[in-house]
Amino acid sequence: MQVSKYFIYKLNRHLGYPAIIHERGSCGVGFLADIINPSSNNIIIKALQALKCMEHRGACGADGVSGDGSGITTQIPWKIIANYLSDSNYSNISTRNMGLAMIFMPNGFVKEIKKICEWVIEKNGFQLISWRSVPIYSSLLGEQALKTKPVIEQCIVYSPFLTGDKLERSLFILRKKIEKNVAQANIDLSKYFYFCSFSSKIVVYKGMVRSEVLGQFYQDLSNPLYCSNFAIYHRRFSTNTMPKWSLAQPMRFVAHNGEINTLLGNLNWMKSKTPVLNHEYWQEIKSDLIPITNINNSDSSNLDGIVELLINSGKTPQEALMILIPEAYCNQPELNNFSEIVDFYEYYAPLQESWDGPALVVFTDGEVVGATLDRNGLRPARYSINTDGLVVLSSESGVIDLIPSSVVKKGRLGPGQMLCVDMAKKIILDNWSIKQSIANKLPYRQWLTKYQKTLCAQPYSVEPIIDSVEMVKLHTAFGYTSEDVELVIEHMASLAKEPTFCMGDDTPLSVLSSKPSIIYNYFKQRFAQVTNPAIDPLRESLVMSLTVYLGLKGNILKPIDSMARCIKLKSPIINENELLQLSCQNFGLVKVSTLFNKKKSNFFEAIKVICKKCLDHVIKGVEIIVLTDKSKQLSVDNLFIPPLLAVGSVHHYLIDNNIRQKVSLIIETGQCWNTHHFACLIGYGASAICPYIAFQTVRQWWHQPRTQKFMSTGKLSKIDLQQSQNNYRLAIQAGLLKILSKMGISLLSSYHGAQIFEILGLGNEVVQIAFRGTASRIAGLSLQELYDETSMNYNRAFTHQTYKKLVNLGYVQYRPSAEYHVNNPEVTKTLHKAVRSEDNLLYKKYKTLLENRLPVNLRDLLKLSSKKMPIDIMEVESVESIMSRFCTGGMSLGALSREAHETLAIAM
Repeated sequence: MQVSKYFIYKLNRHLGYPAIIHERGSCGVGFLADIINPSSNNIIIKALQALKCMEHRGACGADGVSGDGSGITTQIPWKIIANYLSDSNYSNISTRNMGLAMIFMPNGFVKEIKKICEWVIEKNGFQLISWRSVPIYSSLLGEQALKTKPVIEQCIVYSPFLTGDKLERSLFILRKKIEKNVAQANIDLSKYFYFCSFSSKIVVYKGMVRSEVLGQFYQDLSNPLYCSNFAIYHRRFSTNTMPKWSLAQPMRFVAHNGEINTLLGNLNWMKSKTPVLNHEYWQEIKSDLIPITNINNSDSSNLDGIVELLINSGKTPQEALMILIPEAYCNQPELNNFSEIVDFYEYYAPLQESWDGPALVVFTDGEVVGATLDRNGLRPARYSINTDGLVVLSSESGVIDLIPSSVVKKGRLGPGQMLCVDMAKKIILDNWSIKQSIANKLPYRQWLTKYQKTLCAQPYSVEPIIDSVEMVKLHTAFGYTSEDVELVIEHMASLAKEPTFCMGDDTPLSVLSSKPSIIYNYFKQRFAQVTNPAIDPLRESLVMSLTVYLGLKGNILKPIDSMARCIKLKSPIINENELLQLSCQNFGLVKVSTLFNKKKSNFFEAIKVICKKCLDHVIKGVEIIVLTDKSKQLSVDNLFIPPLLAVGSVHHYLIDNNIRQKVSLIIETGQCWNTHHFACLIGYGASAICPYIAFQTVRQWWHQPRTQKFMSTGKLSKIDLQQSQNNYRLAIQAGLLKILSKMGISLLSSYHGAQIFEILGLGNEVVQIAFRGTASRIAGLSLQELYDETSMNYNRAFTHQTYKKLVNLGYVQYRPSAEYHVNNPEVTKTLHKAVRSEDNLLYKKYKTLLENRLPVNLRDLLKLSSKKMPIDIMEVESVESIMSRFCTGGMSLGALSREAHETLAIAM
């Protein structure tokens, strides 16, 4: 849940807390590394100093003391641990065979958890050396942090036969097994049980504290024996989740400043990938490693979980983040000389959707420490390299004092760039050397040449136009109105851009409307919010892409040549001939009809049949399924399942059956004509869409004598039949880019399946079948009611009245007896008369019109009720005093004219 900082501010005031809201930043993150000097306490001191400088980038809770979170990752302070073990039998054991866990445990359950840990440790061939209570100063905590403070313990384990990467992998498996056992022991218990780290190389100290307090809260961090060659630090500004001890950063491998905008899609796709993931390191214990992600955790925590999985499969952190957060590699001039890097990205693009959004990610596995930026470079990352071997990278410069003469090099990471410090080899790795070494590991170009195919653009259909009465029947059956045809489709076909209407929508929500709606109208697009900037799709087109891939997706942990097998589409919108071309690509394409006999079945039964058919096809090896509502002739006995309901149902059904990764879904539909429709279908799992009736409508329009006349007189640009259909496609593509950009998403492949919508007016039954995970806070239509509404539209196609002309329901432009508009002529005229006249009756009439109007928004369903006695008007503050505190400067200067601003200012 996203929580407005302004809401917290108001809550603070209501509760009587001081109005302290640190709203000036969006997480502070960075690292320090020393590649010359031996491990020392100096790095810890400097890291804590840098962290203090990041206080303004974090946020505090209502008590003004509890922080959203801060933390630090370093090498394990073995001197402190050795000092603690000095009187035990383990004082002479080599640290090369030891692992250290930093654990948060719920109060009151420490004994039970320790028992489970010790049992799992012993069962998996490790020896428990000791439990160590981490020394802390609880008095420094704020009220909220103290209330939720866990018991903080370190667990020291030993394995006589394991060292290095083998030990790290075994500790990862051990941790997952412990987590699984704790979860099975008590479901409530597991919510508050958390491993900050479990490693033989690194340890994480973090909590719900302000950055300036962290070094005092954890007494270890003030101990001169605490030594390290590097440190990662992070100050949290919570945006996607409420602050918790476990969600403070750094995570186990990464510290993240930014927001993953495609999170829900990433989590859904990760769930669907899980069945195909495999590795020789954990072939027999895979069940202990899942789930890899958790929808209740933050975006950073889930990203860290995937990075951890890739690292423990043998990849470096650099390679893992190149796969998960790729740079914009298409048409980038700088990559012209690095074709092998482009091949690397091209190989992984179909296999792993990007975790898209503004991001600066700092990472370490104990041997390498580094940082990378997202493809847009929307977070600052400044670095300095010094003569004394100190490398500093941070969200801001000036976090530690540096002598200018000692700085060898300084700069900032650009979009998609990476910087690493190899602590083992004592070298600094720049962007190109990192990526070249990773890209040259395997022959990606050879694999792509052999297996990847590209769908070439095909000519648009030139099918003869159909009878106008039949066209009206088709339009009516699939829910078109005359506005959709004339104001949307024809406009796109002639000008190659979306139509623009006035700002805002003053018609009722679909669930409150008396007019029949199509299912897309119940979905509202979400926008970038909090610290998350939108993208300009025109000026930042280099980083944006509508490319999609079709075909089976393999095991991303073990890259092999055949996993490059896919079909590349430059756009998700395909015409009839391109759909035909796909069926010739030897990918086992089959069509599944979404039409059913409405006398014998209903939506629920029909969806079950379609899902089962799709499952059977995938089991037989089909890699592309086309869900189609196309038929030779409309029949009054048949009905189609709305394509959005169909694709969402099949998508989630295949995920539940663990085979979604084996197939791509294409929609061939008549009920899809504007950009919102395309965005919904892609957002719920469709890889490509063929809007056959929309293309047919363009062809009908082009052949009309009126259109030809306008072209001959110059009222319309002269375009041929092919160009008009291409204009329509170009307009939809531009609209999709605009929708992506509003959420701060760059790649359509990341938007695919991401479900970045909110539902207003569909019931839980519908949501659980097809749109699981999407917010639907007010419930609404059942599956039967949705059936009735779809059937109502469809049946109108078979009444004689509709044969003459397509219906106009007045959704865009007001029409008498059509859809209700708040700003209708009667209301507007009455208001104009009221403000120009001194007749109070006119204002009362205006007020009555508003009060008695039909419900348009949810707030119109609310009735204010109070049992309080009214206040005497003489006790109320004067209107002059109240109005002096009003201001209108917050209104967008771009949205209002100069005259409007001046008039508002005078009114104030």
